[in-house]
Amino acid sequence: MKILHTSDWHIGRTLYGRRRYPEFEAFLHWLAELIEREAIDVLLVAGDVFDTSTPSNRAQELYYRFLCRVAASPCRHVVVVAGNHDSPSFLNAPRQLLRALDIHVVGTIGDHPGDEVVVLNGRDGAPELIVCAVPYLRDRDIRAAEAGESLEDKDRKLIDGIRGHYAEVAAVAEDRRRQAGGDIPIVAMGHLFTAGGRTLEGDGVRDLYVGSLAHLSAALFPSAFDYLALGHLHVPQEVGGSPCRRYSGSPLPMGFGEAGQQKSLCLVRAAGCHLAVELVPVPCFQRLERLRGAWAEIAAGLDRLAATAESIWVEIVYDGDEIISDLRRRLEEEVAGTAIEILRVRNSRVIDRALSRSDDEESLDDLQVDEVFERCLAQHAVPASQWPELLQSYREIVAALAAADPRAE
Repeated sequence: MKILHTSDWHIGRTLYGRRRYPEFEAFLHWLAELIEREAIDVLLVAGDVFDTSTPSNRAQELYYRFLCRVAASPCRHVVVVAGNHDSPSFLNAPRQLLRALDIHVVGTIGDHPGDEVVVLNGRDGAPELIVCAVPYLRDRDIRAAEAGESLEDKDRKLIDGIRGHYAEVAAVAEDRRRQAGGDIPIVAMGHLFTAGGRTLEGDGVRDLYVGSLAHLSAALFPSAFDYLALGHLHVPQEVGGSPCRRYSGSPLPMGFGEAGQQKSLCLVRAAGCHLAVELVPVPCFQRLERLRGAWAEIAAGLDRLAATAESIWVEIVYDGDEIISDLRRRLEEEVAGTAIEILRVRNSRVIDRALSRSDDEESLDDLQVDEVFERCLAQHAVPASQWPELLQSYREIVAALAAADPRAE
């Protein structure tokens, strides 16, 4: 049996105002061809199918067209769980219809842990794989808030709630394996942040909870799981050093911090409960590059990229000593007549001068949420000793708003 693990498609995501539908379409076409060529039996999508909870019509069209093509392929089963960017109700809405195509969607936790345990049958009708399809666990799903509780209390309750939920789902899966009476692997899915997980600046990954709360230890997951298919972190990586506990990573670079990173999917070959994992490289559908330095370095880098005659989206980070007030104009002149598009310019020399600006070199898109608040603190001369507590309170407010309205993410 061949299982393909992927996640974090983020269909509909833009990059500094540029729509990326051609990239998403090219990826899904490539993925469908891979499934057909390799005769994949099971496809697992571990969350963040869409980039927002209200995906555009174009994003929905790409998703459902892909599912229809896979349903007509040798792939017998598809299992999709919601991520923190997805709307649970939106993903769940067509799930009864999709079930007829052997596409199983779990947008939110059910009334019983068994609602997330999917038993997949082989061509002979006998169970061949058990999937613990655990979606992104929202704070309200697993923790009861109490007045006056500390951050430590919240952290403990979150971790205990997640651990308890996976233990309950694993117990149901083991019971169903015993009932089937066979050597059937159990695969668990999830969308969360494990302790020690690697991220990159600008990759679009955000804390799921306040600060670093509920960054989960690999030891939290039950040993009953033969493979753990995770989503949320965009860098492909193992969890706790285990080759059978993995983040597949995002198939497309979500930001310039991922420029040049080799994206991949996880192909799992199962012979009974013995599983072997190999990484399948994902082609680059739109090249991204980040150039940093003084003017001479940046100009030379642009000349080098232009010589390839390849379509390249570029981020410029200017940190030379010379103050160049018309940096954007000079850059556009440099790339005129080439296939290079400069999507973002960060003029560090200008940014360092002040919070308030009179030119258009920087916009809110250039700043992280914390950076905006930190600049306000600096502008109003708030003592440095007060910053940690104020920042923590600010992050709690942002997280509470995101939990109340998923679109705030």
